[in-house]
Amino acid sequence: MRHIEPDYDHDQDRWRTVVSVGERFGSGDVFQPTADRIVAEKLRPVLDIGCGDGRLPRHLPDDWPWVGADRSPTMLAQAPKPAVLADARTLPFPDESFGAVTALWMLYHLPDPETAVAEARRLLRPGGLFVASTNSRDDSPELRHLYSIGQVSFDAEIAPEMIGRHFDSVAVHKWDAPLVHLPDRDAVRDYLVGRFMPREKAEQAASTVQTPLDVTKRGVLVFARRLP
Repeated sequence: MRHIEPDYDHDQDRWRTVVSVGERFGSGDVFQPTADRIVAEKLRPVLDIGCGDGRLPRHLPDDWPWVGADRSPTMLAQAPKPAVLADARTLPFPDESFGAVTALWMLYHLPDPETAVAEARRLLRPGGLFVASTNSRDDSPELRHLYSIGQVSFDAEIAPEMIGRHFDSVAVHKWDAPLVHLPDRDAVRDYLVGRFMPREKAEQAASTVQTPLDVTKRGVLVFARRLP
């Protein structure tokens, strides 16, 4: 089973395209509901694994204690502080240091994501919350005939069971709805680029698509509790 090789240090244009597509054509993401749950349960501090440029803390109160971790120097340079350069599987923090640990849109970058899930449990205090998100292997069915990421090391089909092997209580929030509206072929091209399709091929593929196009998004947001 393959993992998605991260490209954030050598292809920032693709990453900016991902963010732009979500902002222009999407209808929400996992960051707000994750932040809402953390704040409602007063889970302090938060460790944001794979924090990227710091999208989660933008949804938290300004004074909420947050620590980012990422293995991309390019992304960390854009993230709030404090943030550390670190691998999700071997994080430089003592046991039971955090009230919440998040791994949003990142575990599929690892060939062995379960190691990172176990590391998250180590870092959580009893009663703490782990949150992870990923797409389904059947995401974006309207464009599957053009391009499909396929099965990866951490997708919606295996995430709940994998996380459940390390946590005491697991709740899964699924989505399966036309959550992305692509108004024209330029939007289709950008969407495909965001899904790791080479830009030239994405341009050619988009020219064959009838627009506007509503794309079905499928995935999960998993909340897992470490009980006292």
